[in-house]
Amino acid sequence: MTTAVSVPGAENPPDAVRPAAQPTVFPMPGRRALAFVAAALVIGLTQGLAQGFVSANLPQIAGDLGISPARASWLIVAFLVPRVALPLLLIKLRDQFGLRRFAEVAVLAYLLVSLAALAVDDLRSALAVQFALGMASAPLSTLAFMYMLEPLPPQWKMRLGLPLVLAVFLIGPLLARVISPAVMADAGWSALHLLALGLAALCLALVWLLPLTSPPRVHVLAPLDLVSWLLVSVGLGGLTTACVMGPIHGWTDAPWLGWTVVAALASLALAVAVELNRKAPLLDIRWLVSPEILHLTATLLLFRLVLSEQSAGAPRMFQLLGVGAEQMVELFAVICAATLGGALLLVALIRPQRVAGFHLLALALVALGAWMDSHVTPDTRPAQMMTSQAMIGAAGILFLAPAMMRGLLAALARGPAYLLSFVIVFISTQSLGGAMGSGLFSSFIDRRQAFHLQRLVEGMAPTDPQLVAAIARQSAQLAAQIADPALARAQAAAQLLQQAGIQAQVLAYADAYRLTAAVALAALVALILHLFRDWLVARRAPALAPAKAMT
Repeated sequence: MTTAVSVPGAENPPDAVRPAAQPTVFPMPGRRALAFVAAALVIGLTQGLAQGFVSANLPQIAGDLGISPARASWLIVAFLVPRVALPLLLIKLRDQFGLRRFAEVAVLAYLLVSLAALAVDDLRSALAVQFALGMASAPLSTLAFMYMLEPLPPQWKMRLGLPLVLAVFLIGPLLARVISPAVMADAGWSALHLLALGLAALCLALVWLLPLTSPPRVHVLAPLDLVSWLLVSVGLGGLTTACVMGPIHGWTDAPWLGWTVVAALASLALAVAVELNRKAPLLDIRWLVSPEILHLTATLLLFRLVLSEQSAGAPRMFQLLGVGAEQMVELFAVICAATLGGALLLVALIRPQRVAGFHLLALALVALGAWMDSHVTPDTRPAQMMTSQAMIGAAGILFLAPAMMRGLLAALARGPAYLLSFVIVFISTQSLGGAMGSGLFSSFIDRRQAFHLQRLVEGMAPTDPQLVAAIARQSAQLAAQIADPALARAQAAAQLLQQAGIQAQVLAYADAYRLTAAVALAALVALILHLFRDWLVARRAPALAPAKAMT
């Protein structure tokens, strides 16, 4: 599912012509460099935790606010919409107003919004705060990248900085599930706000004490940039809203969902029309629709959809099975450790020419892990899925970091102006792809659950001897609590129907895991065939060269 990208320096020249290795020179002293790396980790974890706190604790938050989980899902929408749209302007804002001012204003804004979150007492105020948090946390991703890359020499920026900072981004939402049960044990959602406020204050101190090197300010913003940004924001925001709320409202049961999708697509189409007719566009649409970038975009989106098995699969399944959040702490701690282990493996081995190999490994891990998960039963517990989920967690960083390296090198090879276009591709495929994957995964499970429940109920014929015996056993167990035999039998039949519903849910998740494994396996086979085709083309090229020279 990947294509080769020609990048200067990626080839391996013969020893006779290979230049002598240059000594590694760090841009700053060791202690200060470590401080910058620590700042990157803290800032990256801060934005990751902000993203994960709501999604990891949605039922508890709904209870604190006195609303249904369906209405509480609007909190996720409120956070994600600005996160999807705002990165489009961040690079230009940074160049326009200066890096230091950008960093200080971004972190100060996050601190103030975190402070305002302490006053949340109803859904309306919670939505306003979550929208503001989404806007304020979006620059933190950019800052984490900058703090990680600035103290590293050029040859280590891609090899060390990129895997570590991406690992932090992936670990953040998972770590939110690890620490949330302990943090919320006494004070509920307000304790999460206090933790976020403390992290925001720490980020502000780090940004103030460790200023980034600020390049000269450049006037890069144009009035049409804001027009294009608003159109793209409406488009991506509308699609994100539809993907999050679609499964909750059954997609076709709420007409406003269809109109939201139509408005989003129309807004994106208008943005494309505006950008194609500009001399200095915000996004280079022609480059974005080139075969190479379309292939990379499809690859990133497909893998993000596959990774939804972990975010929308295991946690929700265990919640339906009655497993508490505190019982899943070890599972997500193991996933965090596996993600970090994958990042360390990349630090040791990542090279531009090895991208395809890492993608093969990642797809194989996802296919095997999802296939292992497809054997779930109503008795499955988190300890039995640690190995498979760890494999999928490691696959995420093993795929995304090399893919981002390839995209960055492809953009930089054409010039710094293309960097913004690639950034929006990566951010949109990850943010929008995550919402889309979760929505599609949930919708598939709902349909398969209805299918399995219908089959189970149809098999529960009143004259079936096994069903009659099961009702008799269940009613005998209820005899001590219910004196009326008829009422005990009715209660026993209701419990058996409830058990059938749980069984249908588990079977639906098993189908979703099998589908994930099949998609990952198909992508793996396609990548192998693609690499084989490239090998054949490369092998034939020397043989065809003399013939072309003679003609």
